[in-house]
Amino acid sequence: MSDINSNIVTKDYLVTQEEFELEYDSKTDMLITKPIPKNLENYYDSINYISHSDNANNLFEKIYQIVKKYTLNKKIKLIDQYSNEQKNLLDIGCGTGEFLTKAKKDNWKVIGVELNDQARTKASNKDLIVYENINHLKNQKFEVITLWHVLEHLPNLEDKIKNIKSLLKKNGTLIIAVPNYKSYDAQYYKEFWAAYDTPRHLWHFSQTAMKILFQNENMFVEQTLPMYFDSYYVSLLSEKYKNGSSNYFNAFYRGFISNWKAKSSNEYSSLIYILKNR
Repeated sequence: MSDINSNIVTKDYLVTQEEFELEYDSKTDMLITKPIPKNLENYYDSINYISHSDNANNLFEKIYQIVKKYTLNKKIKLIDQYSNEQKNLLDIGCGTGEFLTKAKKDNWKVIGVELNDQARTKASNKDLIVYENINHLKNQKFEVITLWHVLEHLPNLEDKIKNIKSLLKKNGTLIIAVPNYKSYDAQYYKEFWAAYDTPRHLWHFSQTAMKILFQNENMFVEQTLPMYFDSYYVSLLSEKYKNGSSNYFNAFYRGFISNWKAKSSNEYSSLIYILKNR
């Protein structure tokens, strides 16, 4: 564990400016947000919370939406590798439903789960079946379950992992994307690293942490894949938090350096984990 990540005090830069501490858990090699607010839903109440929006009103949002279209195609190609004739997909934390819409066009039978009322309404208006939580899915089994930058948001983490596994078919595939606090951009920006996103992000994972958490449920990481664009996106936000403005040149440079260093370390800003339910 590097000292650069120990006992970090960071902020909720998005909504309240409150301070939160990141406590290192040596058993899992994970950072844990302390304290966890009781009224956590209030910390998502911002027009700037971009994953709950389809907007493209400014340059940053336009870049985000362009990159999102590209990554959606990559995600569909990824899940297609793990399909059979049934092609049934559950996306937990589906946001406004763009990924599910794309998968549906690719002949997947799709269901989403989204806690946020506004995002869930937008997804439902796209002719998608979207539930508020996974309790509505009892006795259902899915061939592929995806969580795109969602696991870090879930309270009662170990219980949630058990519940998610119970929805996965035998030999089914679980695909999880999460930020990586051991990336170069995390170490460079320290408490200003946007992917800490406290208190919305309750847990901050390393590759070791992901292996330990899922081994406890007899699930094993078969492959990790980089999310190249995340280093640039996170660096843009981090520049704003650190310096008061999104310096595009500095952000691009730091994002590039992060990806370059990760070629040898595999510590990309965000990683996709492919797990199988054997």
